Amino acid sequence: MILDAQSFIERCGGTDGRRSSSMETNNLLLITMLIIATEAPMAGFAADTKAPQELPAPRLRIPFLHGIFNGQTAGQSEMVSLERANAWINSSALTASDLRGKVVLIDFWTFTCINWRRTLPYVRAWADKYRDKGLVVIGVHAPEFSFEKNVDNVRAAVKEMRIDYPIAVDSEHVIWRAFDNQYWPALYFIDAQGRLRHHYFGEGSYEQSEMVIQQLLTEAGATGIDRYPVSVDPKGLEVAADWRNLMSPENYVGYEKAENFVLPDEMVRDKPRVYDPPAKLPLNGWGLSGDWTVTKDAGLLNKPNGKIVYRFHARDLNLVMGPAVPGTSARFRVLIDGNPPGTAHGTDVDQQGAGTAREKRLYQLIRQPNPIADREFEIEFLDPGVEVFAFTFG
Repeated sequence: MILDAQSFIERCGGTDGRRSSSMETNNLLLITMLIIATEAPMAGFAADTKAPQELPAPRLRIPFLHGIFNGQTAGQSEMVSLERANAWINSSALTASDLRGKVVLIDFWTFTCINWRRTLPYVRAWADKYRDKGLVVIGVHAPEFSFEKNVDNVRAAVKEMRIDYPIAVDSEHVIWRAFDNQYWPALYFIDAQGRLRHHYFGEGSYEQSEMVIQQLLTEAGATGIDRYPVSVDPKGLEVAADWRNLMSPENYVGYEKAENFVLPDEMVRDKPRVYDPPAKLPLNGWGLSGDWTVTKDAGLLNKPNGKIVYRFHARDLNLVMGPAVPGTSARFRVLIDGNPPGTAHGTDVDQQGAGTAREKRLYQLIRQPNPIADREFEIEFLDPGVEVFAFTFG
């Protein structure tokens, strides 16, 4: 089943989607010429698991990567290296000498992105399986929301998600722009000579990606490689989406990217307003109830008992949210079609729909058993001071 990439690769926002310079645009064109498997890598999630035939060694080095892996100065400000990271987690800063002769997998991620989170079991498994064969996995954390710029928040997410490979914290999107990247997740496969050989944007094609890793390691001289694909056992947010029943795209609460906000009340920007709930919601429509201030990126609840209602069609409903003031918490209660979720509760609520937001992150609120149908979701916050950023589905 092939899905519409525009609707369901989601990009988790894709930051601002802008090219950072004409030089980077030209570099991307050069990179594209070297990429294998360009048959619409974002076209769908029914992955083609056939092995790529032979990955030709490109004749042209990418100047940006040339600077990283060969310790040479590119001589242009656009050609930055991983050494421009704000901080490193699980590793000291990796240098050209550290990476020389290694096969490198660069994984762009941000810790609230559901699309990336569902790829994490595979990336973790690859890092573990092929580490001794010469693979270095580097996660480049490029934030979507401002709270994701905080290195301590990234460090907490790395610990909670059991990530043990090196993380370059790219809070200012310097590395992101140098790659001209626009997606979470985005995988870049680089051979032992520092040449970009393959990329993949979005979820899926895990066996094909693993075969690329195996081939690049073989080219680098690794022997005794286990050719069987990794086996993963994802839990919670990391479970693959139910694409057949996924009819609700990602949506934002902040006014800059919000879609399908349902009247009776117009959304007011950057000022407190008491909202009345809509009488009826169409599929993927949503509304507010209570005293909220809607900013560019989020909705902030000013007084207790504010609500959000959302009509959706998906197995899973997730929400990026958390207390505006670190160290505080906000209790909440969720309903589905007016009732406690029962067996449809997510990992962050109980069967009665009760939960507590203690930090800003992605919360899984609903995971429905079959059959999947249009449902009306409601979340009521019993405490003020919570910020709500984005809904995602699976």
